[in-house]
Amino acid sequence: MSVTDKIAARLPRMVTDRGERPPVVAAVRLHGVITPTPTPVARNTISMQSIESALNRAFDNERLIAVALLINSPGGAPTQSALIAERIRELATKKHVPVLAFCEDLAASGGYWLACAGDEIYAHGTSMVGSIGVVSAGFGLNGLLEKYGVERRVYTAGQNKVRLDPFQPEKADDVEWLKGLHSQLHDQFVDWVKERRGAKLKGEDSELFEGEVWTGARALELGLVDGLGSMRSVLAKRFPDAEVSIAEPRKSLIQRLGLNAAATRSGDLVTDVLVALEERARWSRFGL
Repeated sequence: MSVTDKIAARLPRMVTDRGERPPVVAAVRLHGVITPTPTPVARNTISMQSIESALNRAFDNERLIAVALLINSPGGAPTQSALIAERIRELATKKHVPVLAFCEDLAASGGYWLACAGDEIYAHGTSMVGSIGVVSAGFGLNGLLEKYGVERRVYTAGQNKVRLDPFQPEKADDVEWLKGLHSQLHDQFVDWVKERRGAKLKGEDSELFEGEVWTGARALELGLVDGLGSMRSVLAKRFPDAEVSIAEPRKSLIQRLGLNAAATRSGDLVTDVLVALEERARWSRFGL
């Protein structure tokens, strides 16, 4: 009998023992681009710093019987993805509760990395799931400086300190170095998916791990998810007597007051606009 089956069998007794207070499934929203450095112009973002308080509140509920992850993310920083996923597994092991991950519109790249922190993964038939690969992107601004007659001066000790500087022409050696770094990160991503999904995977490595994205229905056939359905429909069947409690990440004072744009310093405007464009590009790759 699985952990979730055992808990489901205990539900009636738990309700009685706790004075008719229902057991709780705590849901945590993981929505946005995964980044360690959110900017004032960015929409929702995910980082270890922003999400840890919500995770702690979710797993600390005294009537907890399961945790649900509501994932809608095009991915982002691999280290943040790994740190958050590891923290989820630490808390799940400590509290002895199952984690169910729900892919909403999109669980791609780092978003799917987060989904694999779940003991079970669900998606809607129309969800977009996968993109098990590594990508980095940026802008080449050297021509822009030349156009406006601006000279940038950078001084370093160590010839590799300014690899891929967006204000300098691209160098073939730098690109080759980046591809090697991508390969190492890709291997770690693949290892994580295999560790978490194991024998459930039903495709060849050449099909599963080349960055392709599938609908939820196709992801089910490939073993990337365990079933189709929304959080409400799945939890209603699995834990019919449970109350669903949403643990939202805490927002900063500036975010709560809606002052994000006003907080942007004029000197950071170009950087913030480029970050916003890159964030938009992450979503638009998937038609969102």
